[in-house]
Amino acid sequence: MSENTQSPRKPRVAVVFGGRSSEHAISVVTAGAVLRAIDRDKYDVLPIGITTDGRWALTADAPERMAIAERSLPNVSDLAESDRGGVVLSVDPANREVVYAEPGAVPKALGDVDVVFPVLHGPYGEDGTLQGLLELSGVPYVGAGVLASAVGQDKEYMKRVFTSFGLPVGPYEVIRPREWDQNPAAARKKIVEFAAEHGWPLFVKPARGGSSMGITKVDDLSGLDEAIEEARRHDPKILVESLLRGREIECGVLEFEDGPRASVPAEIPPVTDHDFYDFEAKYIDSASGIVPAPIGDEATAEVQRLAVAAYEAVSCEGLVRADFFLTEDGDFVINEINTMPGFTPISMYPRMWQESGVSYPELVDRLIQAALTRSTGLR
Repeated sequence: MSENTQSPRKPRVAVVFGGRSSEHAISVVTAGAVLRAIDRDKYDVLPIGITTDGRWALTADAPERMAIAERSLPNVSDLAESDRGGVVLSVDPANREVVYAEPGAVPKALGDVDVVFPVLHGPYGEDGTLQGLLELSGVPYVGAGVLASAVGQDKEYMKRVFTSFGLPVGPYEVIRPREWDQNPAAARKKIVEFAAEHGWPLFVKPARGGSSMGITKVDDLSGLDEAIEEARRHDPKILVESLLRGREIECGVLEFEDGPRASVPAEIPPVTDHDFYDFEAKYIDSASGIVPAPIGDEATAEVQRLAVAAYEAVSCEGLVRADFFLTEDGDFVINEINTMPGFTPISMYPRMWQESGVSYPELVDRLIQAALTRSTGLR
């Protein structure tokens, strides 16, 4: 008589998306693309959406409902199976079971989770907060750890780390919340003095934002206060940067078995209908980058070297998109890194790796496999 044998259980991937930041909708779009790409023969998938008020919701596994449609942005609340129920992840490292509970109902066990693929952008997800929760829970996850995520989100400290490692950064100034709240005239004077030294126009942006939200190009003093208020709508701490004249170049970094490697770079061409490469240019009007960037072999090798150096400087894991300016003098200046770059269908990170020989499904699979082989905790 033959024995009954059970096939081994497929690893279970929880794709966590949405969140409380102003980048909520882009996270939903990214999640749709990732869900579409995950090999369902290889992995079980559990989509978990975080609403804008912070509720963890069990959502439909419906990538087709997660796209930008007719300039309308998707939202987790529209995908949630209930407007009251919540998903709970245990903080006991010995228990990876996920539970779904509704008020007045018996909690429902959803099974164990082997790895989390967090595709949240901005505060409360990309900034080390979610990563800290997952470390406490003992659940492996895709992407950077607590420190790298926090540094990668805060543009001030990111630049400070880059500088300490000898990476080239452009001029910047920081206005902290207390400075503006207690003495806005002194804070404004600080920016004006910065402009006197480095020239107008300036870019005023949230220090811990992303997706180009809250950024204003300021041509003179008359537009400064409005730009500051717009940035502070997203983050009470703001960053002021001088205009760097040059070409915008991006480069992806991906973790392989032998360490991080850089993709072919991409160039973001000047956008004619926008002042700069802002949110609408990126996600609504589908501005297309040039992949690979036509910058020559020597410059390509240099930006790839700098991208990996930035990845290593911040102690990143899994992936990074590094953004640079190639100045008129032929030098690269690093603008920022993204520890969880967009994975939307038009996002540059997957496009650069596609051109480098790594398809979208393979890219997603590599990230999941890398996370499964890493332990949580100190490493």
